[in-house]
Amino acid sequence: MITHLDPHPSATEPPEFAGEDHPMRVITRSAAAGEWTEKSISDVGALFDAMAPEWSAGRSADRYEPLADAFARGEVGGDPRVVELGSGTGLGTRVIRRFFDDVVVMDLSLEMLRHAPGDLAPQVNTDASMLPLPDRSVDLLVLVNMILFPEEVDRVLAPDGTLTWVNTVAEQTPIHLSADDVDQALPGEWTGVASRYGIGTWSVHRRAIG
Repeated sequence: MITHLDPHPSATEPPEFAGEDHPMRVITRSAAAGEWTEKSISDVGALFDAMAPEWSAGRSADRYEPLADAFARGEVGGDPRVVELGSGTGLGTRVIRRFFDDVVVMDLSLEMLRHAPGDLAPQVNTDASMLPLPDRSVDLLVLVNMILFPEEVDRVLAPDGTLTWVNTVAEQTPIHLSADDVDQALPGEWTGVASRYGIGTWSVHRRAIG
């Protein structure tokens, strides 16, 4: 069950960009429902490889500040083992590293990783539906504008682990699921909090206790 907190004072409506029929929105919903094919892997990888050279240039780092608000108001702290999925060119990684030291980043697109600063965190080129991680080995998973693979999140996240989910352009993000969508997609019972910051949305999810 998700508790929706009051929006941050900076919250505002995002500009119109991606509707329900956006191709990446369709893929995102299909993947969350367990439909992820070799064609999906090839198409999504090729798309982001092609966008990598201009990705950071066209995006303000401020757009990733909902992640900092999620850590603060979602009470994500301690000294966790962090894995960022869909890390791209490192815009979100910079925010994560302000809070945490033990960070590994992963992305399907090799070109995105090549355009990310190499000193931010160790990089792994992989498909997030089949993570090269042991069961229950990650304390904090961070997904910013990233496709959700619920079964794999459940597999690798520690029993008391945390999933932080951010859409930087809220409902207008092409790769979008609401906090309630994420909660319902994850196996078992989960609890969490969600809110808005700037033009983005965020949610923090943990397994329900008891």
